[in-house]
Amino acid sequence: MPVTSSTTSVKRWPTPDQVLDELRGWANVQAASRPDLVALGYFGSHARGDTGFGSDLDLVAIVSKSDLTRLERNRDWPYERLPVPADLLVYTVDEWESMRRTGGRFARMMHAEAVWVVGEAP
Repeated sequence: MPVTSSTTSVKRWPTPDQVLDELRGWANVQAASRPDLVALGYFGSHARGDTGFGSDLDLVAIVSKSDLTRLERNRDWPYERLPVPADLLVYTVDEWESMRRTGGRFARMMHAEAVWVVGEAP
């Protein structure tokens, strides 16, 4: 989140390196506590290297299976602990593979852009 210096009203946003360092630590904690986690990565401006002040972090997780709907799956992931706002998409392996097979625009973008910090996409 932006932080105000104690001597000025200027806001500072974490650097991309700071964000990705924090992400790696957070991802390792998630991997250790979630045996169903197959892969965890990021995409969007951080993956492309074109972040700016206010850039959020777009995350994607692939889990072996889930009884929750795709919209419910990110509820118990503590991504609010990351240094910038984040959005998390959680797919099962079957959903990920199906998305890749259909080859839509989003699937192609994810294949080309996603950077994996835990595991690799199937």
